[in-house]
Amino acid sequence: MYSITEYTKQKARSMGLEVKPSVHKGKKIDVYKNGKFIHSIGAIGYKDYPTFLKTEGKAVADEHRHRYRQRHTQHTLGEQLALHLLW
Repeated sequence: MYSITEYTKQKARSMGLEVKPSVHKGKKIDVYKNGKFIHSIGAIGYKDYPTFLKTEGKAVADEHRHRYRQRHTQHTLGEQLALHLLW
């Protein structure tokens, strides 16, 4: 099971959101606003920015963040939430 990082919790609070471990198979986090489910984000098995920071350091994490942002266009709600909460 994925352990939600303090980085993600702080980002969620600043956006007026709440995050909980996902109940959906293959996802890391479920996102809620005012107690209402919005979306599941983050695929289990893939690292995110705070995970790279912890395991490989800031330089590597920043490079992965840069490449993630190049690949994802932010057209969907899930992409927007993942970008702001996990990257």
